[in-house]
Amino acid sequence: MTISEATNQQEWDTFLSQQQFRPFLQSWTMGEVYKAVGQQPIRLEIRDKEELIGICQAIVVPARRGRHLAISYGPLINFQFSIFNFQLLADELKKIAKEHNCSFIRMSPLTPATNQLEIPGAKPSPLHLLAEHIWYIPLTDSHDWKLGTKHLEPGTIFSNMRKNRRNLIRRAEKEGVIVERSKDPLGDLPLFLELHEETRKRHNFTPYTDAFFRAQVELFAARNECTLYIARYNNEVVATSVHMHMHGETSYHHGASTTKYPKIPASYLLQWTAIQDALERKDHVYNFWGIAPEGAKKHPFAGVTTFKTGFGGQLLELQHCMDIPVEPQYYVTRGFEFVRKWRRGF
Repeated sequence: MTISEATNQQEWDTFLSQQQFRPFLQSWTMGEVYKAVGQQPIRLEIRDKEELIGICQAIVVPARRGRHLAISYGPLINFQFSIFNFQLLADELKKIAKEHNCSFIRMSPLTPATNQLEIPGAKPSPLHLLAEHIWYIPLTDSHDWKLGTKHLEPGTIFSNMRKNRRNLIRRAEKEGVIVERSKDPLGDLPLFLELHEETRKRHNFTPYTDAFFRAQVELFAARNECTLYIARYNNEVVATSVHMHMHGETSYHHGASTTKYPKIPASYLLQWTAIQDALERKDHVYNFWGIAPEGAKKHPFAGVTTFKTGFGGQLLELQHCMDIPVEPQYYVTRGFEFVRKWRRGF
């Protein structure tokens, strides 16, 4: 087996499209998004002789708490190579990390918690890199993440929602909420950014930069893999979202709303519109992304858990994020993050 730098975007994305899990964060385009905001993507391809059997995209993150390589929902290895020697990959990543003055590698694989990857030298990370409890709606007759044989009808998914969700969607329609799919996502992005800043202040979270949002929308929308939804009430924008859709998966990636009209449930109709669009595209899964673990009250996703689970669906629990130390400086970062985790209360 060999590990080398990937240079062929079409081959990379074709391989991604053939996997059980197809995270857009491991797409070639996502690497270009990070490159546009000054963070270097590292793309590795793994081959058995001439056959491509795995991909791994890492991003060089110049964080103040410790420069590191971040691997978001990767690596992706063909299932028939489940006995793949991860020591080879770990050694190559450590070599690259040293070349880029990184003190550690943070890896958050899109791997079910029941089937964990064994990465040599890896330690459980003090913090998560990405959501590890994923809430999703299967859009086919298959009950897992794989493509089923028959797509569900909208009425079936609607009836599987909690009763109050169905009522809120109907109320939004009755109150005259209109949900639009932007025909110019980059031009309409300021509408999202304005509401996103209001949402950030309300919930006190650390946001992506405006430059990141622009790069993501511009590059993915050019490939018809991103939709900017805009919900209006009384001709005012009251909710917006950025949804990603590629390789049969739709992901609710960013959302924002105003509290000006608290009794107008625009966000519920927006989500229902996006779900129907995913069905129209013949996608096989609608991914709400992260929710809080059961019983966790101070988790960063605690506030959105009830909102997301009310639409029906099921849980995919992932393997916890792992760190591979590269330099002694990592242990300073690790101690700092344990304190940060304790202060956050989770």
